[in-house]
Amino acid sequence: MDDKYLAVLKEYDTNLDDEKINERVAEIIEKKFDENNNIEVYKKIYSCLDLTSLNVTDSREDIWRFTEKVNDFEGSSDISNVAAICVYPNFVETVRESLTAQDVKIASVSASFPTSQTFIEVKVAETALAVANGADEIDVVINLGMFLSRNYEEMCEEIEEVKHACRDAQLKVILETGMLKNASKIKKASILAMYSGADFLKTSTGKNSEGASLKAAYVMCQAIKEYNSKYVRKVGFKAAGGITTVEDAVKYYTIVKEVLGEEWCDNTLFRIGASRLADSLLKSIG
Repeated sequence: MDDKYLAVLKEYDTNLDDEKINERVAEIIEKKFDENNNIEVYKKIYSCLDLTSLNVTDSREDIWRFTEKVNDFEGSSDISNVAAICVYPNFVETVRESLTAQDVKIASVSASFPTSQTFIEVKVAETALAVANGADEIDVVINLGMFLSRNYEEMCEEIEEVKHACRDAQLKVILETGMLKNASKIKKASILAMYSGADFLKTSTGKNSEGASLKAAYVMCQAIKEYNSKYVRKVGFKAAGGITTVEDAVKYYTIVKEVLGEEWCDNTLFRIGASRLADSLLKSIG
């Protein structure tokens, strides 16, 4: 294993107590949830959504209609539109052709989503093609096998190569935190992903049984805060995987606000990956 990655990890406290973190999360939610549980925050969260269609049955016609809904929302209310539309890489061009809404990004999952188990050459090519077709953002999964076997060097080099293939597009690195289980591993994966060029850290793919958790969000936000203090580079946070209710969304917003501050609470640095949540937010906004 390359010593430089171990040296990077030693700059941070990664010996974390999961029980204490759960207690801290519960304390934050108990004290701060109510002040964020209001219509103005619902509107802000709506503008931070990555509206996602990642179905095995998706067709070009499905994605075109999906995008039209975002177009139709534009100018229909005082609520800002969603942050991005997220699709499989082969549908990026369809979104680009059909999207007329202003300031809505095109995001693509790539690099063998959701498992990340293929040749690095395939991951790089897929990323480059998605960007060439119009993707503004790429969501990529870390190689969990490499991370869990402590092959940090190869895992990080993969992220770096995908980042290079992104060119001007932003890279969201998915940690699949439900598979990592404990806070120490989540913290280490967060640090290595940022060190390798991640513009955003994302909790989960949403394709495994264990998606986002408030514990993971807290640990990732703490890692982002510490990384920013060392390198003065702001890395965003995205929660995804099983977030379907307005209450859940407000809880994630509350964690981000309390750990990272108000400046992280807009769609340049905060996202939620969910589609069912959109209708629930609009209903709550009224």
